[in-house]
Amino acid sequence: MVTPRISAVPTAARPRPRAVPAVRAARAAAAAALCGLLAGCAGSQAAQNGPDGGDNRFIAGDGSTQTIPAADRKPVTGVQGETLDGERLALADLKGKVTVVNFWASWCAPCRGEAPSLEQVHKANKDKGVAFLGVAFKDSKQNAQAFERKFKVGYPSLFDADGRITLAFRAVPPNAIPTTLVLDRQGRVAARVIGATTYSTLNPLVARVLAEK
Repeated sequence: MVTPRISAVPTAARPRPRAVPAVRAARAAAAAALCGLLAGCAGSQAAQNGPDGGDNRFIAGDGSTQTIPAADRKPVTGVQGETLDGERLALADLKGKVTVVNFWASWCAPCRGEAPSLEQVHKANKDKGVAFLGVAFKDSKQNAQAFERKFKVGYPSLFDADGRITLAFRAVPPNAIPTTLVLDRQGRVAARVIGATTYSTLNPLVARVLAEK
């Protein structure tokens, strides 16, 4: 007796769902922003390699300052992570305070140069309702912790090993490492310094936002 062969009937391949154009565009923009931070150095400043000798690089800013009128400010949401000390921290926990956010890396020479000024501004304002938060960008935890010890940094820093935390600031992105943002009490970006900052630049920005009602 011959067993009849049963031919498999091919099923139509299910079409893959297409990404929503808006989502795809947002992903592309976020990727471009991160690539920009890791691209070669702009201007006359030489690019610095990361702690592992890899491709971590910064775009040198010139310390230019941007202030944003209250009506045009955009909130920063969804920023959270683990600090270099291993604690969980969310930017939303600091809402209600003027908050200074500094993006830095131990392999970035301008970051080392501005660290004492940042700590000076921090000490001058910590009892006035001003919070400071660092974001250690594309760094190793060991090197970042050594940086904090060397410069006696007195405020926490989120550990952003893969750059995802930095990308959450896409509303007013940090276009260089270092970059410093000043957020108002509603968690909106009120000012931005692209490149290394100084006490004489940053402290008046903080005072201006602190004086807002």
